[in-house]
Amino acid sequence: MNIFSFTQINLYREMIKKAILPALIFCSVTLSGQTDFDRYFTEKVLRFDFMFAGDSRKTTVYPAGMKEEAIFAGSRTNLIDPFDYGNFKYELFDAEVNKLIYSRGFCTLYQEWQTTGEAKEMERSFYEVATMPFPKNKVRFVISIRGRDGIFSKLYETIIDPADFYIRKEKPAEAAVTRIYGSGEPSKSVDIAFVAEGYTRDEMHRFREDVRRMADALFAEAPFGEYRERFNIWAVEAPSAESGTDVPGEKIYQNTILNSSFYTFGTDRYLTTQDIKSVNDYAASAPHDNIVVLVNSDRYGGGGVYNYYSGTTAGHSLSEKVFIHEFGHGFAGLADEYYSSEVAYEEFYPKETEPWEPNITTMVSFEKKWKHMIAEGTPVPTPATEKYEGVTGLFEGGGYSAKGIFRPEIDCRMKSNGPNGYCSVCRDAVRKMIEYYIK
Repeated sequence: MNIFSFTQINLYREMIKKAILPALIFCSVTLSGQTDFDRYFTEKVLRFDFMFAGDSRKTTVYPAGMKEEAIFAGSRTNLIDPFDYGNFKYELFDAEVNKLIYSRGFCTLYQEWQTTGEAKEMERSFYEVATMPFPKNKVRFVISIRGRDGIFSKLYETIIDPADFYIRKEKPAEAAVTRIYGSGEPSKSVDIAFVAEGYTRDEMHRFREDVRRMADALFAEAPFGEYRERFNIWAVEAPSAESGTDVPGEKIYQNTILNSSFYTFGTDRYLTTQDIKSVNDYAASAPHDNIVVLVNSDRYGGGGVYNYYSGTTAGHSLSEKVFIHEFGHGFAGLADEYYSSEVAYEEFYPKETEPWEPNITTMVSFEKKWKHMIAEGTPVPTPATEKYEGVTGLFEGGGYSAKGIFRPEIDCRMKSNGPNGYCSVCRDAVRKMIEYYIK
């Protein structure tokens, strides 16, 4: 088990560069695929911090600063997001010719809060972080929001000059990093950074064991196991002053490094942190495409937000299953398929609009979803009877609503903690996302 400091990660980066140089020279296809990246970007990361502020009806963006970070771990050939997932997206345009050179869809806790009753009565702000490859020249940076009609509109734009002396070049937050699995080049791999939350310095040995256990559970789940050799798993040992996490409903408050808490938006099992700044500060210690916040608690709960982070407790008997579910949100943009819950959202999915998530539908544009995967003779809608267990169909109920929203199978990891894993539609969505990162 190798433990890397920030300096050692930089050495690792240099070793990777030397190792792949002969392959790049040999393979003209790879070279041609990387031409655009080499033209527009360096290997580092530009981090743009900002605030979302507003209520249920309006949203405003307030910039909060920029920062240079160590290494861009994403694909250097797939720079434009092809999925059209997320309730927000950010884009980079070459400022000189107005050419789109990078994009990424994402979600946040903010847009979830906008669907709560509280958002109808007051305004709030949420800290946000956008990361992208570091540009060589001036770029136009645009943040857009998806309306309830499914169409994006521009919220904010600015010109970023990579020579701006206000772009901070600080070292990341102090944290040892352990590589748990993998040895691949970050740009050709899926890099997952597990960040410790509620583990003291004396508990980091257990944190590393917990990360390994979660990674093993992930690779035991289809289709992740098919791509095991294309994943790098990193354990970021962010130390907390106290063990555990906040449980406000029981008046339990712990001094932890990422300020996580149960009872998000009033739901007792919903475990999140709104301290996304600290999450990203520590995650920057390791190359990463996705972040997992692993919480030192034996309570049941978790949370996952697309291209934001996924989180779960480590010590509950169902923690591995919860992690797979939440990672489905955070990594692949999968929707919740359950519809009987105490979730606090109101009208989360408008029935007149097709959801962007790949595993639920309102039937507005079902032909763009999994219609082609339904076998001839399967009734549509499909009755949730024993005859159709494990069959891909159109089952009513999902996205927190018993009526008007449909899911692909009777059961799925995105619906329950039952014995089944992901359904066929979710597996297909995960596979496409993995392929996006590794090519």
